[in-house]
Amino acid sequence: MINELQPDLDRSISRRYGTVADDAQVRRTAAALEANGMSVLLAADAADARRIVLGLIPDGSHVYHGASQTLEVSGITEEIEKSGRYEPLRPRIWSMDRQTQADEIRRLSASPDVMLGSVHAVTETGALVAASMSGSQLGPYATGAGRVILVVGTQKIVSDLEEALRRIDEYAFPLEDARAQAAYGIHSAVSKVLIINREITPGRITVVLVDEALGF
Repeated sequence: MINELQPDLDRSISRRYGTVADDAQVRRTAAALEANGMSVLLAADAADARRIVLGLIPDGSHVYHGASQTLEVSGITEEIEKSGRYEPLRPRIWSMDRQTQADEIRRLSASPDVMLGSVHAVTETGALVAASMSGSQLGPYATGAGRVILVVGTQKIVSDLEEALRRIDEYAFPLEDARAQAAYGIHSAVSKVLIINREITPGRITVVLVDEALGF
């Protein structure tokens, strides 16, 4: 999904950060992620990614997910919320009162059985980089969730952390800002950035690398 939300984004930036990686880049990145304690699975396309992800989540799990375009376009969000196989936390949280139930909302979102999402960049050296306006998904990514499953189109592969931050500022943020304005009538912001260099708990983080440009 390139430039659907921001057609006037510079074409050179779109090509640089919206084009899927080649096989060699994917192999280097997967090996580096695994060396850094994260499991990696490869998916051919969005449908394959959906099959893989749903196969990783036990029935009845409490599952939380952020507002991820990657999960939306792959059909994972709909399956989590409507299949009846899981206990989806996001609809429950959205139905709660922000004033009177703020503490319960915070606890529910902070430590789900399974956290689903994506990141804005993954480096060939095996680091994951995610930006957020509220930061609500970053705590579960870092340590709160029992299991983290991240679905990442290979267009998000970059060489290093410097390029990862540039990708967020020049490509992902303008698209997310346009999405936020269309969906909520507000601007987004790069308020908080999480960098995961290594996972020390075996099997906790799984990265599904998809050979398709998903999300931004």
